[in-house]
Amino acid sequence: MSVLIVPDSFKGTFSAAEVAGHIAAGVRRAGGTALELPVADGGEGTFNALCAALGAVPVRVRVRNPWGEPVTATLGLAGSTAVVELAQASGLHVPHSGDRDPFAADTYGTGQLIAEAVARGARQILVAAGGSATTDGGTGAVRAIEESGGLRGAEITVLSDVTTLFLDAARIFGPQKGADPATVELLAERLRQQVSSFPRDPSGTPGTGAAGGFSGGMWSHYGAKLVSGAEFVLDAVDFDRHLARATAVVVGEGRLDGQTMGGKIISVILQRVAARAPRVPVFAVVGSLGEDLGAARDFFADLMVASAPADMDRAGVQVQAALRQPAS
Repeated sequence: MSVLIVPDSFKGTFSAAEVAGHIAAGVRRAGGTALELPVADGGEGTFNALCAALGAVPVRVRVRNPWGEPVTATLGLAGSTAVVELAQASGLHVPHSGDRDPFAADTYGTGQLIAEAVARGARQILVAAGGSATTDGGTGAVRAIEESGGLRGAEITVLSDVTTLFLDAARIFGPQKGADPATVELLAERLRQQVSSFPRDPSGTPGTGAAGGFSGGMWSHYGAKLVSGAEFVLDAVDFDRHLARATAVVVGEGRLDGQTMGGKIISVILQRVAARAPRVPVFAVVGSLGEDLGAARDFFADLMVASAPADMDRAGVQVQAALRQPAS
């Protein structure tokens, strides 16, 4: 029996693996045993979590960034399965020397990654859809895929933590990508026009707005499956089997707030623990706490704020100490 440590990344500061390692070090230093299981929900960290779980081999590919400049991205290959991270080719923070125009940004580079995976024999392509710079409805990716000869029977699964509709993508995500109100309206109008030209109308299907409509473009043109990134990753890392052997679960992310409980990885873990191991306590180690967390605090045995490695280590010690306390 051990403490199961299943954090997401602390976005922009620590990877999920780093967070898990620091917390585990504290648990072990306090005399406990720990199992590190870094996870993600379709955004940052999903690529690493899935590649580790699948034993994928990295393949570096030269592709186009959202504004047409060359950039090197990595896909993971595990037999007939490929793992693609949209943010590596079409992300908001990819290297670029010029203007990061949110209207011009496209997903062509992600399509190049998918095409490369197909060329290397992939039959199932998993695309982590978080962190995009784009609101092109996936049309750039479709163009790249078709120019390379199509999917040739391969299937695409898009992993995301949002249920946004296709026509809402510009309004909800555009400002995060640098779009001012006028540009948001231009992006929204382009998505409306795309609906009429796509093979299938994505506008009423939940999740099609992920990554600026990329998921809707894949769903419409290729019948892509749109799934919860959190659920998929937890299954891939065999979370349920490890939970059956756990004395406690430690979750983590950069900020725990009201939005966390709306389908992100921590809320999905809490649901699984409640359904499968309700007597196992869940501890949270997070970078910060939102004031809107409210009654969700009651789901945790303890909440610990840890923004540095030493704090995470101490949190691991604190978890182990709590487990040694006699039940009241």
